[in-house]
Amino acid sequence: MRLERRDEPSALALVLAPLAAVAATLAVCALLVAWAGAPVGRTYAAIASGGFGTLFAWSETLTRAVPLILTGLAAAVAFRARLYNIGAEGQLYGGAMAAVMVASWLVGEGAEGTSALLLPAWLSLALVLVAAAAAGALLLLGPAWLKARLGVDEVVTTLLLNFVILLAVSALLDGPMKDPGAMGWPQSVPLPAELELSRPLQGLRLHSGLFIALALALALAVVFRFTLLGFRIRASGANARAAAFAGVPAVRTTLVVAALSGALAGLAGAIEVAGRAGYVTLDMSPGYGYSGIVIAMLAALQPLAVPLAAVFVAGVLVGADSMSRVVGVPTYIADVVVATALIAVLVATLLAQYRLRWRPAAGPANAAH
Repeated sequence: MRLERRDEPSALALVLAPLAAVAATLAVCALLVAWAGAPVGRTYAAIASGGFGTLFAWSETLTRAVPLILTGLAAAVAFRARLYNIGAEGQLYGGAMAAVMVASWLVGEGAEGTSALLLPAWLSLALVLVAAAAAGALLLLGPAWLKARLGVDEVVTTLLLNFVILLAVSALLDGPMKDPGAMGWPQSVPLPAELELSRPLQGLRLHSGLFIALALALALAVVFRFTLLGFRIRASGANARAAAFAGVPAVRTTLVVAALSGALAGLAGAIEVAGRAGYVTLDMSPGYGYSGIVIAMLAALQPLAVPLAAVFVAGVLVGADSMSRVVGVPTYIADVVVATALIAVLVATLLAQYRLRWRPAAGPANAAH
């Protein structure tokens, strides 16, 4: 048995591959649920109800989906150019810390000794978001340059850089950026209230960062489809040697992709602080950067499909809490679903692009020939 590349992969098969992967994931995880002694139908119904059953559930799911959309876009952009960015988690924390640091510099003393912003709120928020994006971009430009110039594997450098960044953030939270009013808890100084993102629904945690994430997904789709940069990214990802022979500047394209991917991950950190957390802690992200890889693969690296994949993953994570209360299955099943989905989508995409060929075993008759 061997794999043989299809001459022309079916567009329908490529579209259906993620859906087949989700169906296979649910089937595999159903076995684990049954093994745990819980009714499969009731368990999945509890997940669906907890993630999508009420307005509050939708609010929590979409709130969780915002950073996942941004890290999913970060992975999709990089992977389209075959720049395998595994460092979105660190870039997210770097962006979050940069946002809080810049925000603290924009606060001065106002009337009657109270603190106040030195600039208008809209301009201060714009500077905070730009600083976060710049921090994320800089954190990926180093590994990208090492790959483009020296051939250093970016998977290793970006993965290891996550730990370096988290240790640096930990040092800042216990040092110059520590909130003096946190009673010893390692968290940063809070973001000024004037810089918090607005909430479209009163009493719910959903914030306007969702609209920013959706706008960026649409903008990236336009870039990929209609711009020279998008053509260069697609060409570099399809065949780097052929792209270079055709005149695509390989090093410049890699660095631009790195800046764009890192900026999206850094922006995820800033929006998470300004929209939900209000300050930086070491447990602010439950693995958003790594989950972004799963989301990008589920979306087949298509920007417009990333929000759908992010909502699916977020719904599973949010619904797992409800499932645990209703049927007693541990919430860790949600992590199993996400991990299994990644494996399933890789296999489904592989089978959409390749076919299995069976070769008869070499017997005496065949050996004679």
